[in-house]
Amino acid sequence: MSKKIRELGIQIGQLPVGPKNCITDVEGVRIGHVTLDEPIDEKGTYACTGVTAILPHGGNLFKEKVTAASYVINGFGKTTGLVQVNELGVIESPIMLTNTFGVPAVTQGTLEYMLDSNLEIGVSTGTINIVVGECNDSYLNSIRSCPVKPNHAIEAIRKATVEVAEEGAVGAGKGMICFGYKGGIGSSSRKVTFENEDLSFTVGCIVLSNFGESSELQANRYQPQEAQKESTIKPTDGSIIIVLATNAPLSSRQLQRVIKRCGIGLGRTGSHYSHGSGDIVIGFTTAHKISHFTKDLVETRAQLREDHPIMNLLFQAAAEATEEAIMNSLSQATTTTGRDGHIVHSYNFGN
Repeated sequence: MSKKIRELGIQIGQLPVGPKNCITDVEGVRIGHVTLDEPIDEKGTYACTGVTAILPHGGNLFKEKVTAASYVINGFGKTTGLVQVNELGVIESPIMLTNTFGVPAVTQGTLEYMLDSNLEIGVSTGTINIVVGECNDSYLNSIRSCPVKPNHAIEAIRKATVEVAEEGAVGAGKGMICFGYKGGIGSSSRKVTFENEDLSFTVGCIVLSNFGESSELQANRYQPQEAQKESTIKPTDGSIIIVLATNAPLSSRQLQRVIKRCGIGLGRTGSHYSHGSGDIVIGFTTAHKISHFTKDLVETRAQLREDHPIMNLLFQAAAEATEEAIMNSLSQATTTTGRDGHIVHSYNFGN
């Protein structure tokens, strides 16, 4: 049975983890997966892919938006919705993850779900901005057959819960490869408390890992000796989507400063953000719910002071949670067979 990296006796970072060591430690955050693992025809065409939905809270996300930001570490990617996220500083839909060619279908399905839940959209109020991130799973998945359909996005949203998220080769992570081994979905969290003050916040991270060659993995950081031979598999256009959640009261600009530190955690694993890698971070805070329907001229929100020492702890939490989430995507993933008999083996941490 696959285990989180901490269950293997490997500790990353200094800050304490949340009770679930998952992005769902941030109160209200929900995760849902739909996994496709089946032959499409008798010619070797195979669906080895899926959809993952991240809901910032369990209410109506269009009517109660959350403060958000995104950051592009390396822009070889095909996301939707991030231009408006950075312009307006809010997210108003589930954050969806899938494979590269699944973006149109997942966008359509998420749009249909949100339209069904909000009859005003496009009639008596404006349109909606759907956020979708992707990685290329074409080594294991018959990506040209476009097996992901709009109904899979709807199903993933409806399945989303506050429980510990499934990790590894599930949902959008089913066909992903990390450092030449089986990767996919990974998650972790950190608790941030500033001494002598009543300040305590949670930072949670979930990743879709699909990057790197095995020679780049900083194995000595995670095990005392080499656990297995290097993989010869080199993912095409490897990428990672990182989603960071917190309940700390941050502005969109402050949140972007925090999520930039996710790149530190990514770099610690061995990534150097290659030319063909789409390394993208999406962040949100649940501290603010911003009403879509309001006639107020002025909004008042609390936010942390920029120069308070707790900001440095949030930076540290983002780096640590990202690094551990990536390692959990490896430790939780199982050996997977996909299209044309391609096999990607799980990574052996030597425990």
